[in-house]
Amino acid sequence: MNTTKKEVKVGLIGVGLNTYWNQFEGLLSRLTDYQRMIKERMSGLQATVIDGGMVDSPEKAARTAEVLKSEDIEILFIFISTYALSSTILPIAQRIKIPVILLNIQPVAAINYDYINGLGDRGKMTGEWLAHCQACSTPEFACVFNRAGIKYDILTGYLEEPYVWNEIENWIDAVRAVQGMRNNRYAGRLHRHYPAILHFRHSHRASRNVRTQSLPGCCNGRRTNSKTSGIFHEV
Repeated sequence: MNTTKKEVKVGLIGVGLNTYWNQFEGLLSRLTDYQRMIKERMSGLQATVIDGGMVDSPEKAARTAEVLKSEDIEILFIFISTYALSSTILPIAQRIKIPVILLNIQPVAAINYDYINGLGDRGKMTGEWLAHCQACSTPEFACVFNRAGIKYDILTGYLEEPYVWNEIENWIDAVRAVQGMRNNRYAGRLHRHYPAILHFRHSHRASRNVRTQSLPGCCNGRRTNSKTSGIFHEV
């Protein structure tokens, strides 16, 4: 059996607020570094990562949505890098119409308050706090998605946490399975029920454009021995 995982195309964007960048020196580069780390780790999970960059305004959100749509991605991971407006992510989620995972991932397990309090400068202290403010927007995003009827999930943790990367890998594997079924030719179904019992025949119909063919028990040997039947296809 071929156990090699097929590459799957996933989207990644970071969200932030453009008014912060000139106010807090080094904040943007720090947050984009976190996003780069996420992209590199995702790429190691046999995924082609389409990185939409840092989306920090509604105008940029509209442009990014078109780019992601054109790339035909299977799932979108939204890295909440710091506080951001819900008007920044809603246009993207509405246009791409694919599963969305909100990455509520902070850089470390806990903020070093002694370090922040020792900075002695309110501007620097606020900038440091904003670099750990991933959870600030999460309730707002969830509320807007709920009201808009957008399906999503939230992954909470910190950047190097094993749980976080186990969950991300699970999501990527899930969309890989969906992609495989969508590109599958046939899903065979073995049965021995009476052909005229219609609820059996229809309730088992596969979704996502997978063609199915029932295989009555009396015909199994002939069907499975045929090299040209094309009924079974390995995903």
